[in-house]
Amino acid sequence: MQTLVLPELDTHLCYHDLPGEEPACVYLHGLGSASSADFPRIAHNPQVVAHRAVLIDLLGFGFSDHPDAFPHTLAAHATTVARVLDHLGVRDCLVLGHSMGGSIAITLAAVRPDLVASLIVAECNLDPEDATFSGMIVEESPTEDAYVATGHTKILALAEGWARSEPESGSYLGTLRAADPRAVYRCSVALVACHLRETFFALGIPRTYLFGSQTLPHPHQALLEAGGVPIAVIPEVGHSMMGEAPEAVAAIVAARLAGDDLPVRYRPTSSAPDDARSVVVDLSGLRPADSPTG
Repeated sequence: MQTLVLPELDTHLCYHDLPGEEPACVYLHGLGSASSADFPRIAHNPQVVAHRAVLIDLLGFGFSDHPDAFPHTLAAHATTVARVLDHLGVRDCLVLGHSMGGSIAITLAAVRPDLVASLIVAECNLDPEDATFSGMIVEESPTEDAYVATGHTKILALAEGWARSEPESGSYLGTLRAADPRAVYRCSVALVACHLRETFFALGIPRTYLFGSQTLPHPHQALLEAGGVPIAVIPEVGHSMMGEAPEAVAAIVAARLAGDDLPVRYRPTSSAPDDARSVVVDLSGLRPADSPTG
């Protein structure tokens, strides 16, 4: 793992830069998680492994430092991601952002269009009403100090229950334990105040919005179709699709890198414009040995 020193914060931001051909794929994780935990199986999948991969642990999460002075706004995280990409000389990349990482990816694409050529966002926050988990954190702990004192312990207990009932999502418990409680709370506040709908639709780059089928129905589905944004749906998974269905996610990344149609069965919606397609990923083409479970 490599690090980038941010001297103004006296801190280290950690990332993996895996060699390969351009365009690079940049992976951004969600709230309480870490790219070093969520994305290795996607980045190493045969469908995309030939491409350079940059897996960034956002400040406060994973292996990165926990600077007290960092505000943990979406714009602040986007700025640090841009610092890493500038440091590495990465341009015109594909960014895959999961949940909060998708919101950061949208912010990055808007402020640094030279860095982002295409975008895949997986169940990211576009509006305040999307803040379910983060909204619960802020509602249960009205102040940062309250969350640090007792709220984070309650959230960890909740994650322990998830790990018992859904073992395939157990890695989230580990990354949440490693996360800085202040980072979790400040990011939650940022997501509760998130207004990215117009920004997302105004981006003039190829975009795909990714759902797990267990998340549907979702109010954004009709919104995305009406806005001409292709939707991909991975069957038999929910929000934790990065861990549950890495091959299906890799297939979508590979199709976007190639500029091809998604490797899917099309399920068009009559009200959608010609260039908007709701699709379900066809898992039958995946390698049997590593097929994801539901």
